[in-house]
Amino acid sequence: MSMPALFKDRLSIPVIGAPLFIISVPDLVIAQCKAGVVGSFPALNARPPALLDEWIARIKEELAAHDKAHPNQLSAPFAVNQIVHRSNNRLEQDMAVCEKHKVPMVITSLGAREDLNQAVHGWGGITFHDVINQRFAHKAIEKGADGLILVSAGAGGHAGELSPFAFLAETRKWFNGPIALSGSIGTGRAIRAARVLGADFAYIGSAFIATKEANAVERYKEMITTSASEDIVYSNLFTGVHGNYLKPSIAAAGMDPENLPESDPTKMNFGTDASGERQRPKAWKEIWGSGQGIGSIDKILPAAELIARFKKEYAEAVDPAL
Repeated sequence: MSMPALFKDRLSIPVIGAPLFIISVPDLVIAQCKAGVVGSFPALNARPPALLDEWIARIKEELAAHDKAHPNQLSAPFAVNQIVHRSNNRLEQDMAVCEKHKVPMVITSLGAREDLNQAVHGWGGITFHDVINQRFAHKAIEKGADGLILVSAGAGGHAGELSPFAFLAETRKWFNGPIALSGSIGTGRAIRAARVLGADFAYIGSAFIATKEANAVERYKEMITTSASEDIVYSNLFTGVHGNYLKPSIAAAGMDPENLPESDPTKMNFGTDASGERQRPKAWKEIWGSGQGIGSIDKILPAAELIARFKKEYAEAVDPAL
């Protein structure tokens, strides 16, 4: 498997922190990178759009200062996530900011575009594209993505339905480039398992929600620490696309998480606003996403402490039969 030079001697453990809508902000990204894992954030988290330039400048400045002070423990690269779907009217503006700063890694979602990949390559960066099936995976590589993020069953947010065992094995039949595996990874042992399966990286999101630096309300963080896989529901009700969400947050919004309808706006009745119009709870703000791997997360920690735990578990993970 070929590994981009970007990561050489920069990682303390083979992990990419997933870009979490609302939650991933510079504080979290910087903490992740300083601890030796790739930190990332969605460009759309920077609001207003002009804030994106400030965020990237701050991340670059603080990581450069860290590297100068710790030449033997360099920070991991950071990544910016771009939503490529036509509904993102900020894409061109945000890409221009990424080009200005020569962002080292761009993670693309909801659409693969050859011109975008070429633009990133033009300034010396690399692109990874997240996919939920083989059709999308092939399309991403055909359009010039350098790596794939396999979003498997059990991942938080807009997850796929394929077993990571099947998804990764089938992808490795035709793709020898870098792969990150996503889906219920919340321990160092799971990171080791992803590597054994043939992935280059574990792609971890939900575990980082319960960190000090995450931009999540305390109740959300606490819910991550007190929930387990049985507290996750897979539904397309809230965004029209199937995703994994915390049942307690759905119940808190006045719905029965065990009896959710399929997405159909004409049948929703979640209260009314001042004009009498029916409203639905907002995904991510009121209905909280999470993957199935949170059973191993039992306390809110600084990101560096969580990563240190991952590193210890990863180093200790061995086949008991050997």
